[in-house]
Amino acid sequence: MSTAVVVGSGPNGLAAALTLAEKGVDVTVLEACADIGGGTRTSELTIAGLLHDDCSAVHPMAAASPFIQSQHLDDYGLRWCYPDIDMAHPFDDGRAAFLRTSIDDTIEQFDDRDARAWKRLFGSLATHFDDLVTDLFRPAVHLPRHPGTLTRFARRAVLPASVLVRRWRSPHARALFAGVAAHAFTPLTRPMTSAVGLMLISAGHRYGWPVAAGGSRSISDAMAARLVDLGGKLETEVAVASLRDLPRTDVVLFDLAPCAVARIADAELPRHVRRAYLRYRHGPAAYKLDIALDGDIPWTNPECRRAGTVHLGGIFAEIAAAESDIARDVMPLRPFVLVGQQYLADPTRSVGAQNPIWVYAHVPHRHRADVTATVLDQIERFAPGFGQQVRAVHVRKPDGLEFHNANYVGGDILTGRNDPLQVLARPRLALNPYRTGMPGVFICSAATPPGPGVHGMCGYNAAQSALRYLQRR
Repeated sequence: MSTAVVVGSGPNGLAAALTLAEKGVDVTVLEACADIGGGTRTSELTIAGLLHDDCSAVHPMAAASPFIQSQHLDDYGLRWCYPDIDMAHPFDDGRAAFLRTSIDDTIEQFDDRDARAWKRLFGSLATHFDDLVTDLFRPAVHLPRHPGTLTRFARRAVLPASVLVRRWRSPHARALFAGVAAHAFTPLTRPMTSAVGLMLISAGHRYGWPVAAGGSRSISDAMAARLVDLGGKLETEVAVASLRDLPRTDVVLFDLAPCAVARIADAELPRHVRRAYLRYRHGPAAYKLDIALDGDIPWTNPECRRAGTVHLGGIFAEIAAAESDIARDVMPLRPFVLVGQQYLADPTRSVGAQNPIWVYAHVPHRHRADVTATVLDQIERFAPGFGQQVRAVHVRKPDGLEFHNANYVGGDILTGRNDPLQVLARPRLALNPYRTGMPGVFICSAATPPGPGVHGMCGYNAAQSALRYLQRR
């Protein structure tokens, strides 16, 4: 029987382990922390019993993932919960724009021209979304299975978000798209910044923006339970500082940032690969708040009280300016802020009338200043009286995020900057980006195609590469 060691138990490490175990490989997952899950962990960070997602919280790409779907994780306790409204984007005048799973329900808020433009853009993408992810979730270099769908997507995805928003006339429609595109953590004037907005909105119209019952840890717990059923093993609190710390095995897969792989492998890495891994660029950071709140957030627009996710950034120009600032290492006066109200779909996270509020702001890479008041002010701007309901706040600055998850270098929760070249060549320019150049050693983290998101496809793709290597031995 072939053997494998996976270093790191994030969703990609677990996906790699599951893919190998399904093929009869004897797999052991090593995790440095006391608990598994990487970006899919849930903790009691403020008051006892209140469940806060440590990083990832809302999961359209997990629900859409071919790998996650193939694992039948509902048999292991994973259950998706859906809010009434997927996402809200409030404005200073008290109005708001909303993203709903139904395209028809979404476009009711627009005038006829913008409604037609929204449906023309997203109708086909949502209808053919499963075909689209079949190609987009594979390595960058491959023979497309659905070339027509991929070409239609690519024509729009290569555009800067600042260009694509011109399809809509109203500032509300433009801001609704811009807030989703801003998940890329990069200036919206750059090429390819439309891609993230197109993917997340299309996924929402196809699958919604669900949360996992009991917290994001339910995803990793379900994956781990299935792995154990397949004969795999998980060991926690096992730090790997060098290749000498690994047991003898046929293949190794690292669910780690490229710089960590370079540090562990050291001189064993081919020189050109080591150079590429050490030059790999990390992007802007998140500044994370977890809040215990009495009651619901008092949004000025009452419909925002039904939304699982709320984007706080104002109109398009304000969002674009904030994203440009953080790319230049300038802290915006009004940063783009994301608010998660997961308890609306999953009340088990709350304790009585106290609810967990999940918040992060976009800030510069390795930003060290305390901007808690700035982030809270941005919420207060659209929800006057919010601060009076706050009972506890847990803060993770960028260095705290990195301490909690070493893959988040400098607070970069995407495990890599989203500039056009790096998007196409993660973690280095190579026909097989999962190979490290060392026989039997692969990288499977979100630094590899298809990139960040709780979808497991980086791990699945890397494991397929490892299986081909084992077949050739």
